[in-house]
Amino acid sequence: MHIHAYSWLGEKELFDREARRRLPDRPRPPATAEDEEHYRSLLDTFRRSELPPMETSHWLLKPPSAIRATFDEPKDAAAWLGRELTEHAPGFLSQQEADAARLSRLVATAAERLAHGGDVSFGFYLGRTSFLSLALVTCSPNHTAPRLGCPRGG
Repeated sequence: MHIHAYSWLGEKELFDREARRRLPDRPRPPATAEDEEHYRSLLDTFRRSELPPMETSHWLLKPPSAIRATFDEPKDAAAWLGRELTEHAPGFLSQQEADAARLSRLVATAAERLAHGGDVSFGFYLGRTSFLSLALVTCSPNHTAPRLGCPRGG
């Protein structure tokens, strides 16, 4: 098992468009060729989108270029999370969210969850219009979605 790190910083308005962040539903039988083509188009759009998926494990469907870092050890992945949180904390909309002790607890909890094969996902408002999404996703296999392959082919 290894862990991929993902981050996205963008307009809250884009993040709030949940339909763009959902994996499309497969057409139900009897599906026509047009239904399948439409589904494949939606799936391709979902995969190419840089928007964070609604389900954390679905980051694994995104292209390898979406991966910010890869780690073999949960503690190293949690350290990356800690660096990201520290870097962005001054911009958090809420002072409570930026509290150093709280961020330290989030990192410790993330390390523990990753050590047990779970995924971690956090989101924070930055200012009035921006949103930060941070995710750590276990890979090869992912316990939530074991059929999803590694985006890097490993």
